[in-house]
Amino acid sequence: MLDQLQLTLTRSARKTLSIYIERDGSITVHAPKNLPLAKVEEVLKKKEYRIYKVWTEQRILNESHRNREFVSGQSFLYLGRSYALKLIDTIEEPLVLKNGRFYLRKSEKVKAKEHFVNFYKTNGFPKIIKRIEDYKKKLGVSPNKVRIIDIQNRWASCTQEGNLNFHWKCIMAPYAVLNYIVVHELVHLKIKNHTKAFWNEVDKLIPNYLDKVDWLKKNGAGMDL
Repeated sequence: MLDQLQLTLTRSARKTLSIYIERDGSITVHAPKNLPLAKVEEVLKKKEYRIYKVWTEQRILNESHRNREFVSGQSFLYLGRSYALKLIDTIEEPLVLKNGRFYLRKSEKVKAKEHFVNFYKTNGFPKIIKRIEDYKKKLGVSPNKVRIIDIQNRWASCTQEGNLNFHWKCIMAPYAVLNYIVVHELVHLKIKNHTKAFWNEVDKLIPNYLDKVDWLKKNGAGMDL
């Protein structure tokens, strides 16, 4: 089955092997530098059925992906709610959200995606920072730097240096799901891998975190521009 899939192998100073199946169906294998290729293949063979099952689920979910057009009436997500877009001739900023609607200046339509990304970054950053401040005290951790960027097919990441990166698309999710994403990365400051201990820490702060994981699986493909 794995012969049908495209896997990318990366190596680093890590101690364990991890397999990431991204939202777009791409598969990345992160392995220790000194782990023989034969051992990597052995691990992949043992997990073959599980990998293929998750990959198939992702492919089905990706069929719900929506290609949004920047026209009046099109809906755009923000913190779990959909807001219709209206193009108008004059407005104080290129893109604003007010009175339950997104307003885009007609002359800026060619840069519409850029304006939406900037909106999510600008409005999302303080919301993420607030959640980090709330939860980091409970976990006894503190990130080095926090950024909102485009990190391809992940919602967020925690670097070896203790930096937290969040995809601007996270701001499309409901607050409860955003809380989970933040807690997930904060716990990685304590526990790098997705071990039982890791999920136990997540569960302490987000007892129903599996619901949030499920929400992202079902709705993630639609959180796009």
